[in-house]
Amino acid sequence: MLETISSWPKRLIGFYGDVKTELKKVTWPSKKEVYGTTMVVIVTVIFFGVYLFAVDLILKAGIEWIFSVFR
Repeated sequence: MLETISSWPKRLIGFYGDVKTELKKVTWPSKKEVYGTTMVVIVTVIFFGVYLFAVDLILKAGIEWIFSVFR
């Protein structure tokens, strides 16, 4: 148990060293790529928001019509 506790700082230093090594291998996107993909996400969210809003309105109107017919 004492060995596990005493080896903790060495393992932590090793872990951060490994993280640093792996981060050097990462290919980071350019500012232009980040901007482009962000715009795609924003447009997609707006499109599906409007689409789901329209579907909700249509379904609501249909259900209200069904309830009004069977009253």
